[in-house]
Amino acid sequence: MMRRLRTTTVKVGTYKDVDSDLSFSQTMSSDEDSEEWEPPELKAQKRTARAPAAGEKKAAAKRGAKPKEPNVPKEPNASKLTRAPKPSAPCKPAKCLRGSKASVLPGMKRKKNDEKQIDCPEEERAEESGTSIRTKEERVSFIVSEDYEADEGPSLPLPGLRAKKEEVEDFTFDEPCLKKQKTTGSSSGHPTALPPSEAHALRNELNMNWDLIEVLSILTCVKPWVCVNIIMLLREENTVPFMVRYRKEMINHMDADAVRDVQLVYEELCALAKKTQSVIQTLRKDGVLTAELEQNLRSCRSADELDHVYSPYKKGSKLSKARRAKELGLEGAALALIDTPHTLDLREWVKPGTKGLSSVEEVATGVVHILADMMAKDTETLTFVKTLCENSLVTIQSSKSDVDKFHLYFDFTCNVQRIQPHQTLAINRGESLKILTVKVNILDRVKSDFTGWCINNRWRPKTFARDELREIIRNAVEDSYKRLILPFLTRTYRTKLTSAAEKESIAMFVRNLRQRLLVCPVRGSVILGVDPGFRHGCKLAFLSPTGQILHTDVVYLHNSGQQKEAEKLRHLVTKYSCTRVVIGNGTACRETEAFFADLISRRYFHPLDVSYCITNEAGASIYSVSPEAVKEMPDLDPNLRSAVSIGRRVQDPLAELVKIDPKHIGIGTYQHDVSVGALKAALDSVVQECVSFVGVDINICSETLMRHVAGLNVGRARNIAEWREHNGPFFNREQLKLVKGLGPKTYQQCAGFIRINPQTLKSAASSPYPVPSVPEKSAVKKGKGKTCVNIPASFNPLDQTCIHPESYHVAQRFLSFVGGSADQIGTAGLQQCVESKVKTSSVEELARTMDTTLETLKLIIDGLTQPPGFDIRQNFGQADFKRGIVSMRDLQVGAVLTGRVDNTTLFGAFVDIGVGRSGLIHKSNITLDKLPVSQRRRSLALGPGERVEVRVLNVDPQRGRIALDLIRVLQ
Repeated sequence: MMRRLRTTTVKVGTYKDVDSDLSFSQTMSSDEDSEEWEPPELKAQKRTARAPAAGEKKAAAKRGAKPKEPNVPKEPNASKLTRAPKPSAPCKPAKCLRGSKASVLPGMKRKKNDEKQIDCPEEERAEESGTSIRTKEERVSFIVSEDYEADEGPSLPLPGLRAKKEEVEDFTFDEPCLKKQKTTGSSSGHPTALPPSEAHALRNELNMNWDLIEVLSILTCVKPWVCVNIIMLLREENTVPFMVRYRKEMINHMDADAVRDVQLVYEELCALAKKTQSVIQTLRKDGVLTAELEQNLRSCRSADELDHVYSPYKKGSKLSKARRAKELGLEGAALALIDTPHTLDLREWVKPGTKGLSSVEEVATGVVHILADMMAKDTETLTFVKTLCENSLVTIQSSKSDVDKFHLYFDFTCNVQRIQPHQTLAINRGESLKILTVKVNILDRVKSDFTGWCINNRWRPKTFARDELREIIRNAVEDSYKRLILPFLTRTYRTKLTSAAEKESIAMFVRNLRQRLLVCPVRGSVILGVDPGFRHGCKLAFLSPTGQILHTDVVYLHNSGQQKEAEKLRHLVTKYSCTRVVIGNGTACRETEAFFADLISRRYFHPLDVSYCITNEAGASIYSVSPEAVKEMPDLDPNLRSAVSIGRRVQDPLAELVKIDPKHIGIGTYQHDVSVGALKAALDSVVQECVSFVGVDINICSETLMRHVAGLNVGRARNIAEWREHNGPFFNREQLKLVKGLGPKTYQQCAGFIRINPQTLKSAASSPYPVPSVPEKSAVKKGKGKTCVNIPASFNPLDQTCIHPESYHVAQRFLSFVGGSADQIGTAGLQQCVESKVKTSSVEELARTMDTTLETLKLIIDGLTQPPGFDIRQNFGQADFKRGIVSMRDLQVGAVLTGRVDNTTLFGAFVDIGVGRSGLIHKSNITLDKLPVSQRRRSLALGPGERVEVRVLNVDPQRGRIALDLIRVLQ
């Protein structure tokens, strides 16, 4: 029988979601980078540092072999006892993983060999070099057709930190994925960093004992010079979509998610510095701030560490045992016990009649409390105990309290290294409802190793100490571990697990929302939106190909007069020539689907070929009574508004879903268990990203859609709509400068994402609005000293492309160079001209000839060669229309079916296979070999709308559950 390991369990009460604790040991496997461009001065620096770097690499290789017994960390020099706090030594950069920008949890080790890196085939790189060029999709953050090689820009020299290239991230539910996509190895348009003086000021602006850029680089695994550029771009009020599309060289070609990660961590560090400054001012005002305490506070790298140092001094909190002992004057005795124990006589500190000093025992107790407090706040001691935890088994345990819920977690124990994010969130929820009791178990071996190290090394007296004094030190170590360090470690584990789980859950929401918004619209046909119901009937809304409401009605398909209602339905379908029916997936959905399937099977709508689809109606009811819906459809009943919304969700998903709060769209899980603010910010940024990269036709888009364009907001969108209403359509992007509230910065951010469609302008020519003649005074914006701007009212063909106005001069020069004109944009003739030039000279050479960067020229080529009305969503899946129905009873184990992903969670993906109940592909069945190479990034794999081929593993009709296995993703 195996002996059961003894553990120390600590029950955890309330805890807060705090920033990452950088002081935990972090490990990173060294990158085998290819030759990368870098400035000469950096090369010289690297030559001098190459020998020690190689030594470090060998040492890292030796540490790679995992021994059977955990290694005891290297013992620090016992003679070095620093009471004045010192800044924590820079941790080794962690191999960054999405979902956890924080450092490695104690007890958690990164898997190095299992993380596969995806490299681009040589054929794709050959295409990229410019041998041939074809009409390509707009390059957006979530569609990447090639991987890039690392391009090391002029990195800022940081001691002990080697810049890590952004990497292609792999997708798997089981293994954490790499964080960034590779960067291009192009030689043109090298990114530039800030001048040394400005960079130095930026590093020290937070007035902390750590380097802002260094810490940000370590936490996000982004090169220091990229971090500097991102911070400066954010300070200049640049939006993420603008940076990702038009400032690629400065951000090293990172995608939108990666840039947002850097932004989030930067804001967290700024918030920590601000909170630290506030704490210091409070303590100074209270008269308890010492130089040592201030240095301790400024050395904190997480809110958890800050709270650990600050908590004894908070107002209203009980005076700590150490502070009471210090107020009695025993701090000198505690210091003497370590520095000069041969001169210490505790009897000299006894003061009869004074509480706490009346006997030698009370004096010894006070000394123990002071030493325990010193140990609990000593950086070297905390680092050692965390390393011990890292090399031993640490588990999180939940047990039943008294309510018969959360039965999966009644007797649940899991290694903190292996616990899944959804398990962490479920445990947290059960604990908050007082259903579960949660503990963190740390092996008793950690305590024994820690005690021995402290007594024999870190807190060993410098001179001879009598046995009774050594016993005081031992008691102090044990008291510090039990009363201070163990609770601190437990809180740190819980907050780190919660933070990682929340970030993973939010990332899941982000992926699902992006996939849902980018579903390909169904254009060119009349659509019937159906909001099904029993008692109150099925609400109908007939929509024109452009989304206009043609007719609304109510039919009662599930009552006695079905034949009469069917005839009414046939009359309306024939009248409006409707061939597409969209049914909401709410109450009476399957009964309504069966009714339509029966009519279609009997060719009831002949000669029309009618088909139907089921769509998610989550949020439709909330939207139908919102102020936006009332303003848009003031004369309609809310139930009929729901039918309109259901139809438009298939007709143009992006334009309709932006009207609804993202958290009501029915994506992701555990939305009530994550930070409300963080979730809202992430989802809002994804909406902005999708709307911006798709682009909006400024002359027909709704005000609601317009406000989500990068650089715009509610007020600016309203001003644009009012200008459009009073002056007629916009004829070019320059006219946006005439709108109130749109200054140069706003124009810079939004202009590239706004389109002027010539077809829209032609239709507007027959409208009652005259062609706007811009009065001279309208072009003058008073109050800011701006001069008069002469803005023409003529159409510019470049305004229909993704090319930014700041690059128009380059685009015109390129058109002249290839022998084309702006009127040929999107035509086969211009495409042939571009191809012939690229064949004779590569894109890199053309970029140098045009005196521009490689990425800018690529974007210009895309904009000029893409066909008119190009939509990046055309390569995403559409809604699946069908004519028959299959029930769950028809399923057989082993059957191969096609379906569409309805929702993804932290434990798998739900797939609609058309039987009235979605099946689950468990995360263990979603492996890299089943995913296309282009979709192995976490931001692209198995989001809502993906078409997949699956195999039925199990059918449980009683519980309504279907287990599926993923065969492949259909392109």
